[in-house]
Amino acid sequence: MSRAVSQQADEQWFTSLDPRTAEVIGKHRVHSPIEVRAAATRARTAAQWWGGLDHAERKRRLDAWRALILRRLDDIVELVCAETGKPLDDARLELVLVVDHLHWAARNAEKVLRRRRVSPGKLMFNQAATVEYLPMGVVGVIGPWNYPAFTPMGSIAYALAAGNAVVFKPSELTPGVGEWLASTFAEVVPEHPVLTVVTGFGATGAALCRSGVDKVAFTGSTATGKRVMAACAESLTPVLVECGGKDPLIVDSDADLEAAAEAAVWGAMSNAGQTCVGVERVYVVDSVADRFTELVVRRARKLKPGGQATAHLGPITMPEQVGIIRSHIADALDKGGRALVGGLDSVRPPYVEPVVLADVPEDSAAITEETFGPTLTINRVSTVDEAVELANATRYGLGATVFSRSRGPELARRLRCGMVSVNGVVSFAGIASLPFGGVGDSGFGRIHGADGLREFARPQSVTRRRFWAPLQPNTFARANGTLRRLVRLTRLLYRR
Repeated sequence: MSRAVSQQADEQWFTSLDPRTAEVIGKHRVHSPIEVRAAATRARTAAQWWGGLDHAERKRRLDAWRALILRRLDDIVELVCAETGKPLDDARLELVLVVDHLHWAARNAEKVLRRRRVSPGKLMFNQAATVEYLPMGVVGVIGPWNYPAFTPMGSIAYALAAGNAVVFKPSELTPGVGEWLASTFAEVVPEHPVLTVVTGFGATGAALCRSGVDKVAFTGSTATGKRVMAACAESLTPVLVECGGKDPLIVDSDADLEAAAEAAVWGAMSNAGQTCVGVERVYVVDSVADRFTELVVRRARKLKPGGQATAHLGPITMPEQVGIIRSHIADALDKGGRALVGGLDSVRPPYVEPVVLADVPEDSAAITEETFGPTLTINRVSTVDEAVELANATRYGLGATVFSRSRGPELARRLRCGMVSVNGVVSFAGIASLPFGGVGDSGFGRIHGADGLREFARPQSVTRRRFWAPLQPNTFARANGTLRRLVRLTRLLYRR
């Protein structure tokens, strides 16, 4: 399905479609670069007002927004289902997380960002020193389609709580969700366009990068993330980049196999596998591999995709992704992998039935590239140390999962990634106080938690002289021998 683009009275429009039925959900503007820059300019004035409010007043407004979202939760859940095709409970879970993160950001912004005293050290003992985190101004957010409310709100909520205005460019697949968020926010903050939405395609996102915003937060593919960085580099606009992953799940010999199998299937198949921190690779110690694999296969075979609200899996939201999923399955099978559940016949656009592959070579695309579909590879290893080595043998580094009764935290520390769940799956995404982000081709910067608040603030250091010190090295009028005495003092203070 393609997004139909029409032109009326010199304005371009496009349609939002239900991926299950191709039904038109809504009609939206393709905002031009001039319009995007105008939105950023309007947001600049809004940022001065919003940033001028104290933390308590911003919290009051954000709390009112949260309450409004809760009152209209059924409306936004229905819209998320319509634009992504995901099952009803998947959308409900997404919005529950939105509410929780919005609450945390509003409640903790003052504590994290307020002015605090720091030690001036021994040599600068006559100074008082403070650091404070001030609003950046205007933040541009470019959001994805797979979690069209939760993922961008990881930037939007924290940027707003830090005192910034936001210009949000949602995915062209889910523009209605972005517009709903902005319209409800405007009901509780009607004075200025503190949260603005611009809609369109890649050119609209590029225009946002060049619009004069003070920072851009992007979530999407690694390839698009590099283009965002290149556009922002033209004006030295800082960026936060959260890209994809190829997240591993490690099963140790002492793992709870029932729990590990349940986590593997849910982590791989929920949201039809369209989760950046979803499980795509499993490395299981050989001594428990047969039993673990049996449990995974039994669970995966029960899952069925469909367009009804109660289906286990929805459609593949982005039509182009179906071909990538098919090619990864074909490559794995061509290179000697075995299909334990499903196979190439499981790809029936717009749906893909669960696919579980075993003994897939490590150079297969199903191991090295992000599949973003309801597929899972299971490979045996002789030791858990080999599992760690293979888990790290990727250019991605977003999340990971470890199942081990005795070595979970130890194994987690050895994994090259931003987040790890031990004896659970994707738990870190639901804990608002934890930073979320990756390394390598999975991007850099953090959303959520205190780190996420500080991502959207500029630290300002201030010193104030409290009294006149005997030694004054920072002046041309200093006394002879000042630096010699300062060196002697430094040796005395720091010789041990």
